[in-house]
Amino acid sequence: MEQTKIDRINALARKSKTEGLTEAEKAEQAALRREYIDAVKRSLTTQLDHTYVVDPQGGKHKLRHK
Repeated sequence: MEQTKIDRINALARKSKTEGLTEAEKAEQAALRREYIDAVKRSLTTQLDHTYVVDPQGGKHKLRHK
C-alpha cells in the first residue's frame, strides 16, 4: 500500500477524533481501511506460504492451510 494512502488514513483518523467526518469522508475512510487490511492479509499469506517448519530430525515441512 502506498504511503500517501496510509497518511490519508491517519489524517482522517485524527480529523474524526477532533472535528468529526462527513459522510463522504467516512466512506473514504472505510474504503482505505479495507484496502489496508487486504494488503496486510496478502502480505501475511505470502510470508506464511514461504515459511517452513523444521522437525527435530532436521526435515523441512511447509505450513499447511487449515
